[in-house]
Amino acid sequence: MGLLGILIGLALLVGLAYRGWSVLGLAPLAALIAAAFSGDPLLAHWTQTFMGSAAGFIAQFFPLFLLGALFGKLMDDSGSVTAIANFMTEKLGPGRSVLAVVLAGALVTYGGVSLFVAMFVIAPMGQVLFRAADIPNRLLAPAVALGTTTFTMTAMPGTPAIQNAIPMPFFGTTPFAAPGLGLIASAVMLGFGLWWLARAEKLARQAGEGFGGPASSADEAAHDPVVRERATAAQSFDPAEAEHGQRSAEPPGIVIAMLPLAVVMAVNLAMSLVILPNIDTSFLAEPQWGGTSLAGVGGVWSVIVALSAAIVVLYALNRGRLKTLRDTVDAGLNAAALPVISVASLVGFGAVVAALPAFQVVSDWVLGIEGGPLVGLALSTNVLSALTGSASGGLTIALGALGETYMQLAGEYNIDPALMHRVAAIGAGSLDSLPHNGAVVTLLAVCGSTHKQSYFDIVMVGIVSALLALGVVIVLGTAFGSF
Repeated sequence: MGLLGILIGLALLVGLAYRGWSVLGLAPLAALIAAAFSGDPLLAHWTQTFMGSAAGFIAQFFPLFLLGALFGKLMDDSGSVTAIANFMTEKLGPGRSVLAVVLAGALVTYGGVSLFVAMFVIAPMGQVLFRAADIPNRLLAPAVALGTTTFTMTAMPGTPAIQNAIPMPFFGTTPFAAPGLGLIASAVMLGFGLWWLARAEKLARQAGEGFGGPASSADEAAHDPVVRERATAAQSFDPAEAEHGQRSAEPPGIVIAMLPLAVVMAVNLAMSLVILPNIDTSFLAEPQWGGTSLAGVGGVWSVIVALSAAIVVLYALNRGRLKTLRDTVDAGLNAAALPVISVASLVGFGAVVAALPAFQVVSDWVLGIEGGPLVGLALSTNVLSALTGSASGGLTIALGALGETYMQLAGEYNIDPALMHRVAAIGAGSLDSLPHNGAVVTLLAVCGSTHKQSYFDIVMVGIVSALLALGVVIVLGTAFGSF
């Protein structure tokens, strides 16, 4: 009965979330249904298990959501994202429209700009390019997805994406975990994705298929309540805040636009590999600091300092362009609130499920999968991210329930925790891109496309490429260890 309750609760969560219901109410309801079938105390699970876990997630990661959303909004309203997109357009031109869209998205998201901020700028720019080159509009969403939701989200070493940050406290790693494997995985995703899109463009030209797309639907997407509910559980920026503030009519030069992104990367690297390892953090072991260690908080601290430094630099360089600074700052900060609470609710649901006696059956099955801990970890993050439609939610649920066990297995199998980190992150960013994923729904709306028109190509560049990269990382990691 307990296992049946878990399945019913999960089905309710997935089904109603897909229809646009808020996970803020769905997650505790689904958790209580699962607990009821197990005969466990419902109120205790809600106030102690669910809320305790959700609050823990917020306490740990809210600074990253807050600073990431603020940085993305400042980059947008200063015109910096537009400047970068225009620069890629001018340098590559209509003849390489797909590559321009992919690289523009990759550049800004790897530099710390939220996926949704990037979408609302790059999709309209991409439509202009695709129309000029007469490339089908249905290929725009896959191109944006390849540049923003794949390798820069989970594989590139040092990426400040929340999906790369979540494994850090579980495995005691930094944002640069397994850098060599991360670069190889990124090359696999990018290479396969570009090959697929080039192939699709060639076939479309042979069939005489032109642009055939509508005008940009970014404004409509920002106001769609169903899009908003799905999006806020999948990423770290509330689309409803995208229209608040005022984007500069005069974008900065490319050097000024790029400099804050470079600051994120440079400070993140310095904090992770040089500064934090060389300061005395023994005080963290004291109860007043949570009885933790640098391994438990260092990765998050590195990203916090990197984003903070980039925000300061961005403001100093663009004071004259931020005409409505207070509105921009308010919008950026507010944009973090709903996403972090939505993901925390998914985490609370996972905590209740993991606390139920019947979950032991699921745990034993996952840990007993042939192929070792890396395969089991990859499968568990893939499945949970697919079911929740959220890479961050599925990843936190998986590691919250099984992270300690996988750390023990890493010691038994002599696996570097950095390798576990990279496998978990890439695994979470693979099957999360199912039709109900908030990023997919938002992207299609912004690009003026539909699942029927674009989803197959999104699967190829977003799911197949990530699974190929995940397989390569597991094979190389098993053979040569982490590097």
